[in-house]
Amino acid sequence: MKSFNFILIGVLAFVLSACTPGKDQLKKMLEENPDILTNAIEKNPTQIMDSLNTAVRNAQKKQFEDREKQAEKEREDEFANPKTPKVDDSRIVGKKDAPITIVEYSDFECPFCKKGFDTVNEVKKKYGDKIKFIYKHLPLDFHPMAMPSARYYEAIAMQSLDKAHQFHNMIFENQDKLKSKKEDYLKEAARKVGADMGKLKSDLDSAKVKDQIQADMDEARTFGFTGTPGFLVNGVSIRGAYGADEFDKIIEKQLKK
Repeated sequence: MKSFNFILIGVLAFVLSACTPGKDQLKKMLEENPDILTNAIEKNPTQIMDSLNTAVRNAQKKQFEDREKQAEKEREDEFANPKTPKVDDSRIVGKKDAPITIVEYSDFECPFCKKGFDTVNEVKKKYGDKIKFIYKHLPLDFHPMAMPSARYYEAIAMQSLDKAHQFHNMIFENQDKLKSKKEDYLKEAARKVGADMGKLKSDLDSAKVKDQIQADMDEARTFGFTGTPGFLVNGVSIRGAYGADEFDKIIEKQLKK
C-alpha cells in the first residue's frame, strides 16, 4: 500500500512541478514508464478494482440523472406542444368525449406489450369514463406472429370494433397460446368473439387492412417510436412498459388543465 501511495505522490509531484501541468505531460510520462501503472495494479489489485468500480457506479448514476433530466425536459416540451396522432372516432374504445386519450402503438407478440396491456387496464379501471383508448399497430420484424395478429385485428374491426377489442384482449391474455398455436389460435380467438370467418378470410389480405397497419406504423415512427410499446397520453409520450404511476403523472396534470 505504501508503494502504491508513493507512486501516486510521484505522479502528482511530477505534474504539479511543471509550469503548465496537463494531461499531455502525464500521458507522456505513463507511456514512457508503463511499469508505474502495471506495478501499482499488480501490488494493489483490490484497491484499484474498488476505485474503478466506484468510478463506474458514479458515472452510471450521473448518466441516469442526466437522462432523467433530459426526459423531464422533453416531457415538459410535449405538455406545451403535444404530439397529434390521427384520431378516428370509429377506432375509439370508450366515451368519445373523454378528456384523456391514450393511443398505444403495440405488437401482439411482444412480452413488454403484454405488460403495457395490463397497465392500460389498470389505468382504465382507475379513471373510468375519463379515458378513451385507441390501439394502433407497430409489429416488429422479429416477432413472426405480430403482423398476422394485426391483420386479424383489422379484419375483425371491419366487422365490429367491439369484437376486435375483445380479440385484442384475448390475444394479450393468452400470449403463450399465440406463440405455441400460432395462426390456429388467431382463428380460435376470432371464432370466440363471434367474427364472420368467411368475411374475415376475404378481408385479411385486403388493401384496407394493409393500408391501416402501414399508416399506424408510419405514424409511430414519425413520433420516434421504434420499439414497443409506445403510448401517447393526450399527446405526451411514454416509451416502454412503464407502470401505472407514469400514466398518473401525465393524466393528473392534464385533468387539472
